[in-house]
Amino acid sequence: MRFIEDIQSVFERDPAARNTFEVITCYAGVQAMLFYRLSHWLWLVKLKWLARFVSTLARWLTGIEIHPGAVIGRRFFIDHGMGVVIGETAEIGDDVTLYHGVTLGGTTWQKGKRHPTLGNNVVIGAGAKILGPITLSDNVRVGSNSVVVKSIDENQTVVGVPGRVLKDKTVKSDQFDSYAVGGNDDDPTVKAINSILKHLHDVDSQLHKVSKELNLKESKDTSVNDLEIESK
Repeated sequence: MRFIEDIQSVFERDPAARNTFEVITCYAGVQAMLFYRLSHWLWLVKLKWLARFVSTLARWLTGIEIHPGAVIGRRFFIDHGMGVVIGETAEIGDDVTLYHGVTLGGTTWQKGKRHPTLGNNVVIGAGAKILGPITLSDNVRVGSNSVVVKSIDENQTVVGVPGRVLKDKTVKSDQFDSYAVGGNDDDPTVKAINSILKHLHDVDSQLHKVSKELNLKESKDTSVNDLEIESK
């Protein structure tokens, strides 16, 4: 039943999907989940070598590595898929979407919980790395190629290396952004730099006025107007 839900979720999140036969035969993410559902069941019944073998076979065939010990919820979707790695102690909620190149990895060799926990409706953009036993709460979005090493509260959007929360970007529960972050989102670091440049421009204008009042010879123009960084 869960595998059927996995297939149905593809049609909701990928407009290129045309029919069930195509999804089963051509979507590596769906194929990887079929292998995972089998390998996870084998893991739970203590057939651990066989479970690892099935997951290794899935990696050869799909380019997606999901450890059979990982816990994955319902309607999980991996779009494109190649290069996705999900570690042994990772926990994933319902309605989660991962794009290609995503890693849910560990940061220690010690046994125990060492991989991330994802809440419901989380979207992780292509190439993003979520590292360590951290928690990404419900409705979190992670932009492409971001590196997240700290827990994130619900309804937040994270971008950059290391991951930074976009203060003005709160995710609505029914909103979906392709690759997790749309084109209108501002990087907080870029906004900070641009505010400093604006302040320098104001200082430059004030110095110009003072120089004019004192009849000082004007120096070469050093305006910072052209230094603003585009974040979109």
